Amino acid sequence: MHYCISETARYQHGTQPASHGLDGRRRGPDSHRDARLAPAATAVGITPGRARLCPRRPARRGREPSSRALEAGRGVSDEADLRLSVVEVRKSYRGRVALDGVSLEVSAGEILGLLGPNGAGKTTLVSIVAGLRRPDAGLVQVGPIDVVANPRAVHSMVGLAPQETAVYEVLTVRENLIVFGELAGLRRGPLVVRIDEVGAALRLGHLMDRVAHQLSGGERRRLHTAIALLGRPALLLLDEPTVGADVDTRAALVETVRALAREGSGIVYSTHYLPEVESLGASVVILVAGRVIASGRVDELIARHGHATAELVFDGPAPYCNGGCESVMRDDDVLRITSREPAVAAASVISRLGADTHRLRAVELLRPSLDSVFLTLTGRRYDAEGRDGVAAA
Repeated sequence: MHYCISETARYQHGTQPASHGLDGRRRGPDSHRDARLAPAATAVGITPGRARLCPRRPARRGREPSSRALEAGRGVSDEADLRLSVVEVRKSYRGRVALDGVSLEVSAGEILGLLGPNGAGKTTLVSIVAGLRRPDAGLVQVGPIDVVANPRAVHSMVGLAPQETAVYEVLTVRENLIVFGELAGLRRGPLVVRIDEVGAALRLGHLMDRVAHQLSGGERRRLHTAIALLGRPALLLLDEPTVGADVDTRAALVETVRALAREGSGIVYSTHYLPEVESLGASVVILVAGRVIASGRVDELIARHGHATAELVFDGPAPYCNGGCESVMRDDDVLRITSREPAVAAASVISRLGADTHRLRAVELLRPSLDSVFLTLTGRRYDAEGRDGVAAA
């Protein structure tokens, strides 16, 4: 497959490219250009071949409703509000089930938090929606596009920021944004304006002339996300966007996601960090072992399944609870009590501590949260690393 670039991307505003390639060897302009463009093409889901100049694109015509939309009784105007529809998607790898009948929807302006421990199937689902992997079964539609039947067509509607960052180490922040914008087909004038917009939103303005290999982990993460925003995607897919990120990066990303939703983008925010999703006020789909175990608004799920929690913190390992401990979990130096009346439950447990009472250092009462929802639904505390969870005391 070929990919195309414009003169702007080739020569970076008319200047000659640097004289060294990614491997440190001296290169001529053409070979250096190819070395710099190949990883970008791969990062956006394009199989790189020989680079060529982009032809002038014909004006787009209005889309007809998809066949599945017509069968469902929806027209173009109805589909405009539905950014993503996933129906009974299944995927296995060498006999291991990654997705087992997953269904969900994302509307315009909606933020969907895709939650689950590592290995739950989040990244697999994001890759399928982006058209980078084929499901074994099921339907995936982004706007009017059938992703399974026509995966390449979805690239113009979707912005993808995968978990692993992929930027050009030898280019500046601005040059990275120019190259990726050109690969996305953006014209010079609008691209320059858009770079300033995403740079301001993600606090990259003062870093525009810094070479990528000099960026911190959080700064690279912000650049990585900015690249996904360049084309004003109808659907934005963020896969673990704050892994390894600092506090400033987390704040910038959350603020930007809220702004995009207000502008009408549908957003899938895949994460194992529960507080982020709670702060976004997102809809939630909880995946465990490839299955959806719960979905709905955060406040609805907490009201339906959440319980307040009391934590008893000890000096040294927490003691085992004796009698009446169905709602008590032991986690290192903490006894965690989940109850509709946590203060009463905590007092009851403390009264039975006996000789261990003198090691009790603190008692904390915590409001109901997504963590308690997960505990109610699965019988174990949420564990981001995908381990077996925390056993009952």
